[in-house]
Amino acid sequence: MNLIRTVRNIGIISHIDAGKTTVSERILYYSGETHKMGEVHDGQAVMDWMPQEQERGITITATATSCNWNRCRINLIDTPGHIDFTIEVERSVRVLDGAVAIFSAVEGVQPQSESVWRQADRYRVPRICFINKIDRAGADYQQALRQIAERLKARPVLLQLPVGSEGNFSGVIDLLTEELLTFSEADLGRTVHKGAVPAEMMEEVREARLKIVEAAADFDDAIMADFLDNKSVEGGRLREALRRATLACDIFPVFLGSALRNKGIQPVLDAVGYYLPSPLDIPAFAGHNPATGERESLPCDPAAPLRALAFKVMAEEGRRLTYLRIYSGTLRPGVPLLNSSRQSPERIRHLFRMHSHRREEIPEAVAGEIVAASGCQITLTGDTLCDPAKPLLLDGLSVPEPVVSVAVEAKGADHREHLMQVLEYFQWEDPTFRVHEDLETGQTILTGMGELHLDVIVDRLRREYGVQVQTGRPRVVYRETIRQKVVRREVFRREGERRAEMAEVALSLTPLPRGSGVRILLPPAPPQISSELVAAAKDSLQQGVAAGCRTGYSLTDLEVKVQEIPVEMGVPSEPALRVAAQRGVILAAREAAPFLLEPIMSLELEVPTESVGKVLGSLQQKHGKVEKLDKRGDTDVVRATVPLAQMFGYMTELRSITKGRGSYTMEFLRFEEAPGPVQESFGLGAGR
Repeated sequence: MNLIRTVRNIGIISHIDAGKTTVSERILYYSGETHKMGEVHDGQAVMDWMPQEQERGITITATATSCNWNRCRINLIDTPGHIDFTIEVERSVRVLDGAVAIFSAVEGVQPQSESVWRQADRYRVPRICFINKIDRAGADYQQALRQIAERLKARPVLLQLPVGSEGNFSGVIDLLTEELLTFSEADLGRTVHKGAVPAEMMEEVREARLKIVEAAADFDDAIMADFLDNKSVEGGRLREALRRATLACDIFPVFLGSALRNKGIQPVLDAVGYYLPSPLDIPAFAGHNPATGERESLPCDPAAPLRALAFKVMAEEGRRLTYLRIYSGTLRPGVPLLNSSRQSPERIRHLFRMHSHRREEIPEAVAGEIVAASGCQITLTGDTLCDPAKPLLLDGLSVPEPVVSVAVEAKGADHREHLMQVLEYFQWEDPTFRVHEDLETGQTILTGMGELHLDVIVDRLRREYGVQVQTGRPRVVYRETIRQKVVRREVFRREGERRAEMAEVALSLTPLPRGSGVRILLPPAPPQISSELVAAAKDSLQQGVAAGCRTGYSLTDLEVKVQEIPVEMGVPSEPALRVAAQRGVILAAREAAPFLLEPIMSLELEVPTESVGKVLGSLQQKHGKVEKLDKRGDTDVVRATVPLAQMFGYMTELRSITKGRGSYTMEFLRFEEAPGPVQESFGLGAGR
């Protein structure tokens, strides 16, 4: 248990280009895990090991590594910042105990900063904040603090002050110990020098430290009493109170620095040990017994029954490498396991501690650890591995819906045979990547989170597996929904060799508010109908919803309620019941005034002030709606919503308008009813 208390499972989260990977590289270097500091802009970063990451200078896949710092074992996951790879952040925060959120002192809180913050909020992950790029022109850490409070609805507590600004930034003042920290340039910042606070900053330090005492007093009555009596509060007491508040996600300690200039990283590492939780400090996770449905808590105890969550799968030449977070018990190679998500046996051959893409084989792993395993045959992202004698099913994770598709075609017969196999590997790895065949054209359709996501998939096909493909233009992934309630009774009968196969299903379809998804309700089954038949009916209803009713796009925002499965004609056969259920939901939807929904994106643009008028005009032409206009230095920040169908190729247009100085980020926001011409192009009515 004492060893578990020294473990820190943390992630680095932020908007793209805020400096996540640069910070990770410094952490590895200063902790002694690496002996050379890799740089993102040189394509030499340890954590960005994929060729696509090195060429683009961005993180594409979440990468795990481990290091030691001040008697703590830190399991670190560096996550992507681009919205197209948001699943990598989602599955990482699902298994992490804490996180370091990085913000640029120049740009402040950016769109993806908000997205990853919301993901961490959803799983109640304690965080510390690092405001990076303090040395850059236009850096304003106070603005970043205000944006953290206003946009993220969080309570940041500043624990450092910068010494110098922009290009003159030279170090930080630790407000708890009231010491000046500077970082030696002779050894790339490895040596930290401590000194006295400059006299001209004493008053500023006093005021800033008083704000820390005020924050700590909200969580410690003794500190509150001392604060009211104007007594000095020692730094260790403040740290304890701040730690409790951080673990409860009530406050978020903030640190300052410049990762590229090797300043400010060691205090962040210290803060990981001080403020972020060990596996023993977080509330016990819970799962449910698949047989009884009862909830059970999971003590973080190596002696308890094994429960582990698979949160990432990588395919290596057709073999799976499965990343696991162990919540309880001890995992050893060769021991029989149960995949309780699929009710299938599993067995792992080898266990590894990962260092980016390098492996260190280990004999066992215990509760609280994050490891990788080889040998799993069926386990995918979100599955639970457990002791077969004591099965338990852990909650999985939320997978966003992909919104962009592209058609691919292999260039030759040899490539065609290999294509589908490789695409299956990619689906193992990425729950947001989907593959299906267009029945009308025979084309293979790839669906993902955005153009960059699909570009990387196609590049990996060519480079890693030698599969040459031709691609079509990206297309929007629409959704179908219904306008009115409808009731339908579907009967299926087919003469078999021995007896007729028959089934009857009475169901109703009801429209739901936008964003509700699909709700399938089944009545209590009559005694003659087994639970297997009910499960088969539900599975077929889900398949019918996924197939859509007119366009081939999935149905959404509706309730499918099975009102009756009559048994007067005899117990329905499973094949007949499946056909009746699937056909019933499709034909019922066709009678319910179906119409098309299109994806609407949230857009944030940074453009020169002189180009704002032209940019707003182009958004208006694309049926965009401007929601907010802010000033950020000599640039304007435009927040808008716009249909995804209008955004393909927009980067080229934006560069032309702004003479190469504009940039934008966007993420999926919601589905809305598509305009009349789009409805008509798919043969659907547009009337409201």
